[in-house]
Amino acid sequence: MTLRISRTFKFIIIMSQVVWLGSCVNLPYYAQAIGGHIDVLHRAQPIQAVIANPDTDHKLKHSLTKVVQLREFASRELKLPDNLSYTSYADLGRPYVVWNVFASPELSLKLKKWCFIQAGCVNYRGFFSQAKAEQYAEELRKEGYDVYVGGIRAYSTLGWFSDPVLNTFIGYSEMSLARLIFHELAHQVVYVPDDSVFNESFASAVEHEGVRRWFESNGTVIEQSALNAKQKGEAIFAELVLKHRRRLQELFQLNISDIEKRTQKARIFAELREEFLRLKAEKAELSNYDQWFAQPLNNALLATVSIYNQLLPAFQAILQQNDQDMGRFFDAVMKISRLPKNERDFVLREVAEGHQQWNIAER
Repeated sequence: MTLRISRTFKFIIIMSQVVWLGSCVNLPYYAQAIGGHIDVLHRAQPIQAVIANPDTDHKLKHSLTKVVQLREFASRELKLPDNLSYTSYADLGRPYVVWNVFASPELSLKLKKWCFIQAGCVNYRGFFSQAKAEQYAEELRKEGYDVYVGGIRAYSTLGWFSDPVLNTFIGYSEMSLARLIFHELAHQVVYVPDDSVFNESFASAVEHEGVRRWFESNGTVIEQSALNAKQKGEAIFAELVLKHRRRLQELFQLNISDIEKRTQKARIFAELREEFLRLKAEKAELSNYDQWFAQPLNNALLATVSIYNQLLPAFQAILQQNDQDMGRFFDAVMKISRLPKNERDFVLREVAEGHQQWNIAER
C-alpha cells in the first residue's frame, strides 16, 4: 500500500505542474487524467497475489502466468527495463483504459498536436471516458477537422510509474500479449518528446523482434508459421495504407481548388477500399482488417497506421546493422534520438534506403 500511495503522490505532483502551466479551459481535462490514472493505480494488485488467490478465474491465472514468463524474457533476452512494470494486475471493468482522439485538417496530413509536461507534444489526446472523448471529437469536427476516436488497451507512463497489466488486454492471444508488453516497455528505453512517429515506430520494431524471438524460443512450428503469416499480412496492410497516404500528400500539395481536392480525396479513399477488397480476395488473412475498413476513412484514421509503421523499416535496418544485438541497437537509437529532428529524420531516411550504416560498434 505504501508503494501505491507514493506512486499516486508522485503522479499528483507531476500533474499539478501541468495544471499550473495549463489554461483554465484545460483544467477539466487534466482533472480527468489525474483521476483516471489514480483509479488505475489503486486497482493494481501484485500478479503473484492474484495467481495465488484460489478465487481467481483459471483463465486469468493462466494468462498472468504467461505474463510473468514474458516479463522475465523481456528483460533477459531483449534487454528491456527490469523493473516493476507489468508485475501487477488491475481490472478496470471496461474494454479500454483510455480513448485517444486524433485530428487532422481536412486537406492536410499533419496531425494536430497537444503538449504536456514530461511527455512533450503528442499527436493525440487521451480520455479515460469514452463519452468525453467523443464529445471533444465532435467539437473538433465542428472546427473542420478529420477526426478519429480509438479505444486504447494500454499506455505507457515512460517509467515514471510501474505500469500494471490490465483486463483490457489480458485476454489477448499469447502473440498479441507479447507484442503489447514488449512495445510498451520499449517506450521506457528511448522516448523523444514531440516525435510520436519516432517513438511508436521504434517501439514497433522492438515489438516485432521481441515476439519473433519469443516464439523462436518458446513456440511450436505452427505458432511460428502463424506469426510469419500475421506479420506478412500487417506489412501488406501498412504498405497499402501508406501508399494511398502518399497519394493524398501529393494531392494536398497541388495548386488546385479545395473543391477539386475534396473530390480527388474521396476518390483516393474509394480506391483504397477497392484495392483492399482485391487483395483480400487473394489473401484471406487480410479479412482481419475488415473492421478497420468498416470505419469512415479520413486523414486522421490513416495517420494512426503511419505513426506506428512510417519509420519501422529504418529501425529494423539499424537492428540488422548491429547484428541483432539489442543492447547495441538501443545505444544506436539513443544516439540518433539526441540529434535535432531534421538530422534525425535524414539519418533514418538514409538508413531505410540503404545509403547509411549506423553500426554502434563502428562509432
